[in-house]
Amino acid sequence: MATRTLRIGMNGITGRMGYRQHLVRSILPIREQGGVTLADGTKVQVEPVLVGRRPDAVREIAERHDVEHWTTDLDATIADPSIDVLFDASMTSLRAGTLTAAMKAGKHVFTEKPTAETLAEAIELARLREETGVTAGVVHDKLYLPGLVKLRRLVDEGFFGRILSLRGEFGYWVFEGDVQAAQRPSWNYRKEDGGGMTTDMFCHWNYVLEGILGQVRSVTAKTITHIPTRWDEQGREYAATADDAAYGIFEVAGPDGEEIVAQINSSWAVRVYRDELVEFQVDGTHGSAVAGLRKCVAQHRSHTPKPVWNPDLPVTEPFRDQWMEVPANADLDNGFKLQWEEFIRDVVAGRAHRYDLLSAARGVQLAEAGLRSSAEGRRVELEPITL
Repeated sequence: MATRTLRIGMNGITGRMGYRQHLVRSILPIREQGGVTLADGTKVQVEPVLVGRRPDAVREIAERHDVEHWTTDLDATIADPSIDVLFDASMTSLRAGTLTAAMKAGKHVFTEKPTAETLAEAIELARLREETGVTAGVVHDKLYLPGLVKLRRLVDEGFFGRILSLRGEFGYWVFEGDVQAAQRPSWNYRKEDGGGMTTDMFCHWNYVLEGILGQVRSVTAKTITHIPTRWDEQGREYAATADDAAYGIFEVAGPDGEEIVAQINSSWAVRVYRDELVEFQVDGTHGSAVAGLRKCVAQHRSHTPKPVWNPDLPVTEPFRDQWMEVPANADLDNGFKLQWEEFIRDVVAGRAHRYDLLSAARGVQLAEAGLRSSAEGRRVELEPITL
């Protein structure tokens, strides 16, 4: 059986997402399973090259996971002709420059979001991909997760009838860092470093809404910094200049042109009282479903109870028990790993990845529109993006 190897420069691998999801739960398992198997039986093995700014941290990770090659020189990695793919999970403020240099050097790119700090930069990246002809992929991990895979299957099977609305809740309490260490890096809360809930999560919500319902047409949002003071990794107090919560209403064009209203609350200053850290409820004329990262439950109209509002009596109906769990009917691997495998197949085939830099640009557009909507106190329509 023929085997080829892709050398992947992995930039930002000392960060939480770069290390946990992309290295430990994606690339290393792909390496351990002998690579990605193509339709013709060919194996495509991966060889990670770790890239980071802190030599001691990068060296320690390389030694821990038996990765032979590592470096602190990103420019040299991009210039290295033996590197096939450049992956980026570094700071948002650095990403556009990194992706631009990599594509100009003929590298395929796979990247976290957002791809740029401005829509103009994000569109320019998409144009550059067209010019260079490289394969570019943008992490759309949530669409590969079991809960949303099941939810999308219900949509495809017509379970909902005419879809009316989506309601999403995302978030958890991120500690300020004074008494207990924060679970997220401090740059996430500094606008000048590319941080902010809206910039971070509206890119996700755009592809989730596109992947489940349809294209987003407008947004009305309120963004806010609930916690104005935080403490960084060295225990130093700093001003949180970025928003830590965003409350959005999105108008989505359904498959037949009908309007679907989506509401998504996103907050790093909320305590969790739900089954998962993110949940989406879709309601339709024929049925409803609630999906988290892994679980999805549904209720058909024929099984919908008929509750009666009576505030004078305690609730006795077991509402949660009236929903039926949607089975996976297949083994669903880690979502990040599944998209990596799909991207690798696209690279070898020389074809475009379905979640590309243009899709990412629409996410940046939604984030910009959300911030503008909040600042101006109005609904903002989204114009179609053309290259």
